[in-house]
Amino acid sequence: MDSRPLLQLAGVRRAFGERVAVEGLDLEVRPGEVVGLLGPNGAGKTTTVRMLTGLLEPDAGTIRVGGVDLGQDPLEARRHLALVPDGAPLYPNLSLDQHLDLVRGLRGRPLAGADRDAVVRGLGLEGRSAEPLGGYSRGMRQRAALALALTSDAPLLVLDEPLTGLDAPGAALVKELLRQWADRGGAVLYTSHLLDVVERVCDRMVILAEGRVVAEGTLEELTRQAGTGGTLEQVFTALARSEDPAAAAGRLLDELGR
Repeated sequence: MDSRPLLQLAGVRRAFGERVAVEGLDLEVRPGEVVGLLGPNGAGKTTTVRMLTGLLEPDAGTIRVGGVDLGQDPLEARRHLALVPDGAPLYPNLSLDQHLDLVRGLRGRPLAGADRDAVVRGLGLEGRSAEPLGGYSRGMRQRAALALALTSDAPLLVLDEPLTGLDAPGAALVKELLRQWADRGGAVLYTSHLLDVVERVCDRMVILAEGRVVAEGTLEELTRQAGTGGTLEQVFTALARSEDPAAAAGRLLDELGR
């Protein structure tokens, strides 16, 4: 398996006016990895995802996708990644079949009928692929977006809250797909607030706070850094400098006089 990074951010910075959203961010994702990008609200996760997908330009630093400098050759760099955004904002008047044709047509690679059927069936969307996506539930739209990503020929999947709206069987399927995708040489950058899922799916985690990386490593490594309990929730609370949930809840109820 090629060990060269599929995603590489070096010294990346982005500000909005006087507010710095991301500062000096270094990040790598290699083939075979599922990497979790974590942080409290406002930590810079969304800004990071928008920059590495080319939706925002960094103020400083470099981003390479598949070894290609995103700033110098954005079209070629983006060929190496597929994004599944939170909420799956797809065209509601188009069917999944039409979306598959559109995406593959834009990439210049038609999708064989057998491959299409396998993906649609594997994600539990058989019998619904000809229907407009406007009639899909949120969980079905998430699965449709994942189908587009998996058939794009891009080795790097960038997933923003991919399990939102999925029922338990759907979530279990997606988690297994991500694991097998990485095991077969792909890579995944996974952002989520569901820390228990990240703990089970990701090989290592990168924790952001106030736009900076405050910790990076496997759960075991992060636990040692945090000097706290062994769950990702406990580690995250310590390393991201977040208030303990029990303390926050008690403080709020005290303020309400309850």
